[in-house]
Amino acid sequence: MAAPSHGAVVVGVSRSAADLTVVRTAAAEAAAHDRPLHLLHAFNWAATPGPAPAGGTRTDAENVLEHAGQVVAECAPQVPVSGRIVEGSPVEALLRVADTAFLIALGDGGMSAHPDRVPPDTPAVDVAARAGCPVLVGRTQPAPPGPLLVGFDGSPSSQAALGYAFDCAQHRGARLLAVRVIEPGSGDRDDGRLEEAVTRTARRYPRVTADCETVHGEPRSVLLDRSRAAQLAVVAAWGDGPVGSTLGAVSQSLLYHSPAPLIVVRGVPGDAGDES
Repeated sequence: MAAPSHGAVVVGVSRSAADLTVVRTAAAEAAAHDRPLHLLHAFNWAATPGPAPAGGTRTDAENVLEHAGQVVAECAPQVPVSGRIVEGSPVEALLRVADTAFLIALGDGGMSAHPDRVPPDTPAVDVAARAGCPVLVGRTQPAPPGPLLVGFDGSPSSQAALGYAFDCAQHRGARLLAVRVIEPGSGDRDDGRLEEAVTRTARRYPRVTADCETVHGEPRSVLLDRSRAAQLAVVAAWGDGPVGSTLGAVSQSLLYHSPAPLIVVRGVPGDAGDES
């Protein structure tokens, strides 16, 4: 069932049963945005110990895609589904399609369940840091039916995340909670910039109910706390950090620790998401 992934939600599927939860999350996102879903299973044949894999291994890979396709048919039957098996690293396979994908989705590798021992080479971290499109990192446990959370710090990248979050909220029929955190001693103040940005963006999304919250505290701690009741968290890949940064401290912390599915936004313009 091979097909182009252009404009699709592309989800990385492994042999792990936990990935089926991510497939459901990706299928829901594809349905909400009226996008096709492309299932991608990568296998590093050269790294397999012993003799070269026989036909059974290929059959197992095909079964992985077939099972994932059945899951999509059950939870989002209106979504067109395609699939492909590729040789090589799963990370590199996902990065190759990032420039043409609407969204890449993959599992978190158990990060949220084991936050104290997150390996630096976890695929979700690598893809979120390098992909040229938004990346959805799914969790093994279903998210609560809470608001859609987005962090905002006034930077151009956080404006892109805000626009993307509004678009997601409108397609999902969800309430939006936009949070700005002011660090003690930063010299920053509550100058209404969050409310102004939300009001400006909301004009394009009249069906979205949006709440603003400006909090004094440590950004990672505040947003992590709010994410516990969120159905989805949206954050920019980086804020106002060094140009060479690939993931900012806040996005990396939420990637590691947020119990909610997380979308790391990059590769979209500052007023992103105006497709409606």
